[in-house]
Amino acid sequence: MKLLKRFGIPVLLVAAVVYLMWPKGGDVSGSEARALVDKGALLLDVRTPGEFAGGHIEGAVNIPVQELGQRLAELGDKDRPIVVYCRSGKRSSRAAGVLKGAGHGAVHDLGAMSRW
Repeated sequence: MKLLKRFGIPVLLVAAVVYLMWPKGGDVSGSEARALVDKGALLLDVRTPGEFAGGHIEGAVNIPVQELGQRLAELGDKDRPIVVYCRSGKRSSRAAGVLKGAGHGAVHDLGAMSRW
């Protein structure tokens, strides 16, 4: 509380930015995600095409999160498990919500690609 009184709003802003930029963990670990993909789950990268071209997990399909709603048909069977990831976990979390809302039953959010 003393820090807040002394430094005020700048400290809160820095803390908020750090929190938002910190890599988020998804709902599956890297080993769990690899096992799901080995068993046939679709690996979905929801980063931009430029990020994908700069490096991605082998076998991943790239559909940017902002295009996902319009490209759901490309994912095929709604019963097929999907493992979704991005750079930090924020977009993959958003994409997992879109997928679940569209009726995909087995959506697993890896979060940050670095967790693979």
